[in-house]
Amino acid sequence: MDTRHPHAGEPFTDDDSAIAAALEEVSIPTLMCAMVHITGDLSWIRGDIKPAGLFLNEYQGYMDEESKAEVRRRALPEIVAYRDKGCELPENQPDAGLLHEMMNFIGCAEIPDEVVPMMLDEMGLGDTDVNRIDWADEVSDDARAAFPVVVIGCGQSGLLAGIRLKEAGLPFTILEKNGGPGGTWWENVYPGARVDVGSHFYCYSFEPSDHWTEYFSQQPELQQYFVDVMKRNEITDHCRFDTEVVGATLDESTGVWTVEVCSSDGFVESLPARAIISAVGSLNRAKLPEIDGIEDFDGPWFHSTRWDHTVDIADKRFALIGAGASGFQIAPTIAERVEHLTIFQRTAQWMFPNPNYHEKVPEGHKWAIRHLPFFGRWFRFLQFWPGSGGDLSSSRIDPDYDDSDGYAVSERNLATRGFFEGWIRQQVGDDEDLLAKVIPDYPATGKRTLQDNGSWLAALKRDDVELVRTGIERIEPTGVRTVDGELHPVDVICYASGFHHNRFLWPMDIRGRGGKLLNEYWGEEPAAYLGITIPEFPNLFCMYGPGTNLAHGGSLIFHSECQITYIMGCLKQLLDGGHRMMEPRPEVHDAYNAHRRSEINRMVWSHWSIAHTHYKNAHGDIFTLSPWPIHTYQQWTKTPDPSEYTFT
Repeated sequence: MDTRHPHAGEPFTDDDSAIAAALEEVSIPTLMCAMVHITGDLSWIRGDIKPAGLFLNEYQGYMDEESKAEVRRRALPEIVAYRDKGCELPENQPDAGLLHEMMNFIGCAEIPDEVVPMMLDEMGLGDTDVNRIDWADEVSDDARAAFPVVVIGCGQSGLLAGIRLKEAGLPFTILEKNGGPGGTWWENVYPGARVDVGSHFYCYSFEPSDHWTEYFSQQPELQQYFVDVMKRNEITDHCRFDTEVVGATLDESTGVWTVEVCSSDGFVESLPARAIISAVGSLNRAKLPEIDGIEDFDGPWFHSTRWDHTVDIADKRFALIGAGASGFQIAPTIAERVEHLTIFQRTAQWMFPNPNYHEKVPEGHKWAIRHLPFFGRWFRFLQFWPGSGGDLSSSRIDPDYDDSDGYAVSERNLATRGFFEGWIRQQVGDDEDLLAKVIPDYPATGKRTLQDNGSWLAALKRDDVELVRTGIERIEPTGVRTVDGELHPVDVICYASGFHHNRFLWPMDIRGRGGKLLNEYWGEEPAAYLGITIPEFPNLFCMYGPGTNLAHGGSLIFHSECQITYIMGCLKQLLDGGHRMMEPRPEVHDAYNAHRRSEINRMVWSHWSIAHTHYKNAHGDIFTLSPWPIHTYQQWTKTPDPSEYTFT
């Protein structure tokens, strides 16, 4: 076996004491799987010592201290011997069957057969990048040169598209309205901004990172990750930053899109494209609440995604309007800095405990990812599997369950509610007024479920913090007046009020066959086949398109890898066949979306008791979320089926 396989780790010469110190800071179940690779000894996973369970964001498998110490004691001499042999792995590395057994061991459950292929691809245990494009040489230089692609957006999905297009040898340009890559992590610089998917999973499967300083990294580190990936993969010269796409028009006779762009200095020009990949994201157009008097406020005010760092908030009366995912992070971060914090929240949020949410990654853990064979891969599995969205039974509405009170949709969902509520009550104690404000009146997981290590409720218990659940009537020059007539005097207002989540590819003017305007074609319920392709708009491909937002597990980076694999397969079919255009057959598109709507209507997110959620449009319909287990979606997007498309 090639010992320089990236996931086999870098050779090391650390002395015995340094190795022992590192082992004090590692995930023990992860270490045990790595030891199988190092030693070839299956007793590491077939012995008496094993993890007792696996829960999201818990990394030690509920093992007692004595068992963990015994694993470290046994591992140390084996790792020392591995070092002394020059860090060469034995040839008898685990095959697919043994890797499945190792998944069962670390996952503390029987991993279904249908899920295993996805996990093997995702973990890269055999190949570091199973989706790498290797067909560039199969297409003539002239054919590739005549097939320019425009990518709209340089967030995580647009950057990924650029990497794959470069591998394919296709000319491409990435257009980005911001000044650099990263999308969400370029724009959201508010205090406390951090990812809520584990960092070691919230990165490209082929670009794993041992440098994360926190298990759930903050915005500056995430932004830098995407900058580094861009540079490492030599994508920078293909990017045009501070450039916004105004619209695109298809010429049916040639199969060429004309993409109109405008730079930050107002210069307008047009770019030709044989294909467009939309990677604009869904949470990047700030939405202000519909409240009278916003412009009347005398003090500084801004949206959370446009946090004004020139405003000194120290010792100020600060109003935070909105307490969803962003507000949930902002409030605990600024509570100690301001004189008084007033939080206006329309709907209480369900949350679940995450003790590692603000925790640093120990140096020993980083060392293990860097040096111990496949340790980083198994730790990625440990983060991924419990929240992989493979089992949606807990999100499904039980038609025989009495949900007349709106509190739960099934017995299992009721148990989840009990767990979440118990954790909230444990933190709040006997403060009945606060409990009444923070315990939601809708089923658990029905809206985006937030996670916390206790910082949110601890902030709410402060004497200088007030949570207001009364509706807002208007903004006045000196403060916020609620519908009960009370004026809350404030000096600064931040609107953490979310985004235009339901307006895809807005406000761009996209015109397909016959000059059809995409936003009019979609109306109030955008749809796309697999969330990627749209009838009447050939060679337009969406990443993070309609019906692909995740509310049940996985990560958007994982979903993006599925989508770009499919899109690159479509481009290959266009090039191989000498076709100008391809678009999904209307009956295929319509059948898929009818199936998707049917599934969504059976899920907790569509429950009647949930009125206020960015998942729903004005009519209460949901078209943004994916109802599919992610291994199902991955299989669907592995290779496009040409019979489902019309080629021109």
